[in-house]
Amino acid sequence: MQFNFSRLCCLLGIWLVPSLTYAGALEQAVDQQVQTDTAAQQTQQQIDNLDDETRELLAEYRSVLNQKESLSAYNSQLEQLVTSQQEELLSVEEQLANIDTTQRDIVPLMIKMVDVIEQFVELDSPFLPEERTSRVEQLKAMMDRADVNLSEKFRRILEAYQVETEYGRTLEAYQGELETDENTRTVDFLRVGRVGLYYLTLDQHEAGMWDQESKSWQQLPRDSIQSVIQGLKVARKQLPPDLLTLPVKTPEAIQ
Repeated sequence: MQFNFSRLCCLLGIWLVPSLTYAGALEQAVDQQVQTDTAAQQTQQQIDNLDDETRELLAEYRSVLNQKESLSAYNSQLEQLVTSQQEELLSVEEQLANIDTTQRDIVPLMIKMVDVIEQFVELDSPFLPEERTSRVEQLKAMMDRADVNLSEKFRRILEAYQVETEYGRTLEAYQGELETDENTRTVDFLRVGRVGLYYLTLDQHEAGMWDQESKSWQQLPRDSIQSVIQGLKVARKQLPPDLLTLPVKTPEAIQ
């Protein structure tokens, strides 16, 4: 508010004519002080506003720095991912370039594997002859089929090898046909790994074992029949596992 000193004097009935010059100077000084105070308040307000703006800019700057660090880490991860994908792409391209060569190499190997397992079945003890021969015939037929890819063919061949390997570690009892020079009879077979292959007639009056050296069946003495019966029961889980005293044909020592 502007202070009028002259008007105040008039209201009070005071005549200050001799001091008019001094009063004007005083009034002017008061007005300047008021203006100075007002300007100071405005300046302080501007300073306060600038201080608030500075803090906001500082907070925004720090936020931008954090975003920059996050983006830098993300870009670095992307670069590593792109590099890895490029290397994998090159590997796939190389594999595709060599696929023809791979097929030329793997097909003869698989054919040889089928021939080997066929020969092995023919030379091995004659257990499960129909099942094992049928498996080999299916493999041979599969190799000529165009609708079965190479990976599936290889998987089935390996599966057949695995089955043959398992025969050497298992005890098995099954019923089948025993073919001899005299006749063909239905008997119970007992396979003890690949160590021994035995048969027992259904009336349990006769038992025999396979002689791999002579490729023929040999009849066992009567005192061995009970051992074969016990072995069949163990294989069928009719008896708990126990020590079996079965006759075994051992190869003669090399002189």
